[in-house]
Formats: sequence, structure tokens, C-alpha cells
Amino acid sequence: MKAWKLDGIGSALSVEEVADPPVRPGGVVLRMLAVQVPAYTRVLVEGGRGGIATPTVLGVGGIGVVEEVADDVTTVRPGETVLCTGLLQSGRTAEPEEVLLGWTGIGGRGRATSTTDRMRRVWRTGTFAERTVMPASTVLALPGAELHPDPTKLAFLSWLSVAAGAVERSGTAAGDRVVVLGASGQMGGAAVLSALAQGAGLVVAVGRDGGSLDRLEAVDPRVRSVRSVGAHAADAAAIGAALGGEADVVIDALGPTPTADLTMAGFDSVRTDGTMVLLGGVHQTLPIPYHQLMRRRITLRGSWMHSEETAFRVWRQVRSGVVDLSALEVTTVGIDDPVGALAQAERTRGLSITVLTP
Repeated sequence: MKAWKLDGIGSALSVEEVADPPVRPGGVVLRMLAVQVPAYTRVLVEGGRGGIATPTVLGVGGIGVVEEVADDVTTVRPGETVLCTGLLQSGRTAEPEEVLLGWTGIGGRGRATSTTDRMRRVWRTGTFAERTVMPASTVLALPGAELHPDPTKLAFLSWLSVAAGAVERSGTAAGDRVVVLGASGQMGGAAVLSALAQGAGLVVAVGRDGGSLDRLEAVDPRVRSVRSVGAHAADAAAIGAALGGEADVVIDALGPTPTADLTMAGFDSVRTDGTMVLLGGVHQTLPIPYHQLMRRRITLRGSWMHSEETAFRVWRQVRSGVVDLSALEVTTVGIDDPVGALAQAERTRGLSITVLTP
């Protein structure tokens, strides 16, 4: 079969003929249908997103069809269409550890341990491939997905599920005023859709790319956009004006930023007894004022990945039309040109995505 292989961080991502993955205890063989190629994949390959066990078949998430299951697997069945989350958990309740397979990302404190190294060493097949073998615990059956008219759009389920995890942790309720920072990015766009599905009365989408913000406003009349200018006070004032007051919930879905200014502008907009959830990839130390956090009784939470239950709820929302994927603009790429595919992915923003159809 063909797969995108990464021999080492900083080396070129190449398409190679590799052996078909055999089924193994606890594992599931998938024929991949559609996998989103994140906009930052080239940066990851070059080493800008942390370490990864190499050589490896790259790729996380995606939609596939189960071809074979190990004898001890009962969670999915051959022939089913499934979501591959890529999130492998150690299963140790006292000291839980988590990794993303085929990708960067370690849960908890984000530091590699002998356990996370072993998890990545044992399972080293990602989803940028015609087929892959994954632990059954990272694969979720999607009843009815085989009838979906466009599986390329279902590739966005991985991002929607991560965003929905943050929205659920925020406690967003029907009618709430929600601010999404980094809304012109792909995770931010997913967070806007998730907040709308949760019943938000108003979603203020804050970002830098005007075209992405316009697309979000066209999704639902409850969405208002704010173009960030990168200045703390000015962005805070613009967010407050769009809200007509303060936010019940702020979801920070920003990627790497040179400063923490926009995150702190979001913090300024949270009402007393409100909630802020950090979902994105900001690598800054936040200057949270102790007395403001205390006197305004703000709940500040982190959110990384999602539960199977959350992903299944997202699928039901998509299947029922509560989350409308028609707003997605999908560009498909084949498996024979990974370099061109990464360049195409890098040009995408928000609800515009690149999907590999191997």
C-alpha cells in the first residue's frame, strides 16, 4: 500500500510503498476514506510542533472502513464506517497518560515518559495512508455514516469533536454569549459550529482572516465577527462592542502567537461568574491578575482532546443536521504528492479544509 512516511523530524515527507498492516491483538485494520490535513502539517514535519517517534507513517484522525478486527475486539465490526481519533490512553486511572498516534501531542504535563515512549513505539502507523492498524480504543463506530453523501466532509469530525470537548467543559447553555478567539483558524471555526450546536444565543468570532470570518457569519445570524488588530486594549474594546456587554463563555482556540494579548483581551471580556476555556496552541505565559480571577469568580479551564461520548454526540449532531457541514469548503488531495498536499493545506483557513482521499 501507499503511505506518507516521515523518517525523521526535519526530513521530507514522502510517499512510499509499505507493507499492508497486519491485524494484531487489540487492533483494527482500517481502509482510510478521508483524513483532514491540518494547515500546520508542514510546520510539524519541520519540527515546529514537538517530537514524534520516527520513522513513522504520519497522520491523525480521519474516517475509515473497518477491514479486519482482532479476536479480542468487540467495539467495532468489519464493514463499519468509523472515526479514528488517534488518542491512545494508558488506562491507568491513578496516573493517566495519553498520546496522539501518528502525530505530536502528549497529554497531562506534555512530557514524554517511558510509558508514552512505549505507546508510540508499539503503535507507529498513522492515517495518511491507504490502510492503517490502530488500537480499538482509538476507533469509534459511526452508525449510518456509510450513507453520508460526502465522506470528505466527515473528516472534519475529528476537529469538531476536539472543539466540542472544550464547549462542553465550558458549560455553555442555550442563550449564552460566547466568544471564540482564533475563529478564523480551523479549530476556531469548529468551536464556532460547536457553540452554535450547543444553543449559544450569540457567538462573537474573533480572528485575523477576513474571508474566514465572513464565511462564519454566513453560517448563522447568531455569529458576529471581530477582526483582531493584535492590540490588547483595542481587541478587548471591539469584543465588548460586538457582545454589547460581557461574555458568559470565552473559548481560546488560538494557534501559536507572538504575545498573549488576544488571549488576555478575551479574559477581559468574561463576565463575573463566567468561564474561559483554553483549547489552542498559545505558547505564552498568561499574566492572569489574581484579584480579577478571584473577585469576578471566573472559572479558567484547559481542554485537550475529547471523550468517545463527545465524539459520538458530534456525529449525531452532524447526522441530524444540528451541525451543518455544508458550510465546509473541501479541497481533496491524492496520496501521490505529499509535498503539494502540504502546500495546499497551508493555504486553508477556518471552514476551508484540505482532505486526503487515499
